[in-house]
Amino acid sequence: MAPSQNSQGIQTLLEAEKEAAKVVQEARQYRVQKLKDARAQADKEIEKYKLAKEQEFKKYEAEHAGKTQVSQTAVDKETDVALGKITSSFETNKDKVVDKLMDRVTLIKLELHRNLQKA
Repeated sequence: MAPSQNSQGIQTLLEAEKEAAKVVQEARQYRVQKLKDARAQADKEIEKYKLAKEQEFKKYEAEHAGKTQVSQTAVDKETDVALGKITSSFETNKDKVVDKLMDRVTLIKLELHRNLQKA
């Protein structure tokens, strides 16, 4: 082989290596760009999904807000009725309870405790 052919073969190999490195670099850039595009698309889809779910929740909340008010009103009425019963029971029985307490405190029976009584 002639030296010029060796030199030309080496030059061809170097050019082929440079071309291969260029192709590899372009492939890497293409892959990075595709990943960026995929992330951007995923972010858009996530944002769209969030908005849809938020609207769905607001719609649900609006539909059930009236039911909550009705339920709260019913519970308030039941509570008022129960408190009324308790108050009326208190008013009717407070004198009896006070009298019983006063009887227990003021009426003293003088007798030995059952453990001390002779059998």
